[in-house]
Amino acid sequence: MAMLGPRVWFSVRQGLSRGLSRNVGGWASGEGRKVDIAGIYPAVTTPFTATAEVDYGKLEENLHKLGNIPFRGFLVQGSNGEFPFLSSSERLEVVSRARQAIPKDKLLLAGAGCESTQATVEMTVSMAQVGADAALVVTPSYYRGQMSSAALIHHYTKVADLSPIPVVLYSVPANTGLDLPVDTAVILSQHPNIVGIKDSGGDVTRIGLMVHKTRRQDFQVLAGSAGFLLASYAVGAVGGVCALANVLGAQVCQLERLCLTGQWEEAQKLQLRLIEPNTAVTRRFGISGLKKTMDWFGYYGGPCRAPLQELSPAEEEALHLAFTSNGWL
Repeated sequence: MAMLGPRVWFSVRQGLSRGLSRNVGGWASGEGRKVDIAGIYPAVTTPFTATAEVDYGKLEENLHKLGNIPFRGFLVQGSNGEFPFLSSSERLEVVSRARQAIPKDKLLLAGAGCESTQATVEMTVSMAQVGADAALVVTPSYYRGQMSSAALIHHYTKVADLSPIPVVLYSVPANTGLDLPVDTAVILSQHPNIVGIKDSGGDVTRIGLMVHKTRRQDFQVLAGSAGFLLASYAVGAVGGVCALANVLGAQVCQLERLCLTGQWEEAQKLQLRLIEPNTAVTRRFGISGLKKTMDWFGYYGGPCRAPLQELSPAEEEALHLAFTSNGWL
């Protein structure tokens, strides 16, 4: 699928915007409010065949199974989707197939971030064309030393100006080495087409400060991991995009319900049981660990795309223990 050239950005944006007057799930109804992104989203993995081709059939199977869990929506082409290893056409095809596979009342967030502003705008417009409801835009980081607040504000403002769908900021310092500064996020929260942020850093103080400083804006904060979901809800976050939801989706949604209904003691018990397996599939063993766990839970995990490596027998045993010792396997 071809990417769009800069001369057609504006005409495409106008045409797509006319089609976004729907009020599906969270779209604003014409009263000037931004899309509501509150809720839980699994950070969907990209399945591959043994020959490293994208396995679209297995992707659809996984999404059909996950569609039975009360998620707010799905994130494809985030970090767990291995998006840096996919071509532009593969990234767009994943979004297209996901839109066809998930329930129509669920939001589809698509990772559209690229290193340059122009490429990010083109990718965002193209993803909107194939069915994305909102674009998750990671901080450009290859030239991280030059990614000042001014540079990031310029980048995100340009993307949001030209995007036909809402934009969600994405800060994931473990992968990029770059934290989106709180004050930068506060400035960007004033943009009418920037609806929130997925913060994966794990600093709950930072999440609370961001919630506090954007309280006068129509802006929402999503925790980037199930490991600090309860704490994030306690300081005002409205949901989470969680790798662990690929295997323990019902439990992560249960944690959400307990927090929203003020059942903090029960929420704490559940959160504590989720921390170790969450750490195993995020920080300790990463995407390879998550995919191996998916195989155990009846989904298709399969291999990662090189250069990511499969787990050693010792790592697999430690991963299994992280789930069994907490009663999940």
